[in-house]
Amino acid sequence: MEVQTNGKPIDSLFEKVLCMNILSSDYFKELYRLKTYHEVVDEIYNQVDNVEPWMTGNCRGPSTSYCLLYKFFTMKLTVKQMHGLLKHKDSPYIRAVGFLYLRYAGDPKTLWNWFEPYIKDDELPSSVLANDDFPFTATVN
Repeated sequence: MEVQTNGKPIDSLFEKVLCMNILSSDYFKELYRLKTYHEVVDEIYNQVDNVEPWMTGNCRGPSTSYCLLYKFFTMKLTVKQMHGLLKHKDSPYIRAVGFLYLRYAGDPKTLWNWFEPYIKDDELPSSVLANDDFPFTATVN
C-alpha cells in the first residue's frame, strides 16, 4: 500500500525553480539507473551529508538529498518502505529524507501519525526538525 499523499502532482511539490533545476541536473539524470528502493537508500547513505534544498558554494545547484527525494517521489513509496526510512539506523540522513518525503508529499491528515513518535528524536539533522521555510513544529502543531 502506498503512503497517502496530498494528491499534488510531483512537479508542484517544490518551488518551480528548484524542481526545474533537479530535473535538468546531471546527477538526477544519473539516478535513472537506480531502479529499487534499496538502491536509492544506499545512494543516500553514500552521498548525502545535508538535507538542504540547494548545494552550498558557488555552483548553487540542487542538493544531492533533494534529487534523491525527488527520485523517491517518482517511485511512490509504500507504507512499509516509509517505515524502513524512518526507522533506519545507519544514517540520520536516510531518516531525514523520509521525513522530507512526508513533509512535501504526505497527506496532511496523516502527518501527525507519522511524525509524533519522532518529535523528541535527537539524531535527526536540525534542518529537518526546524528551518525557516518549513518548521517541523509548525508541521505537527
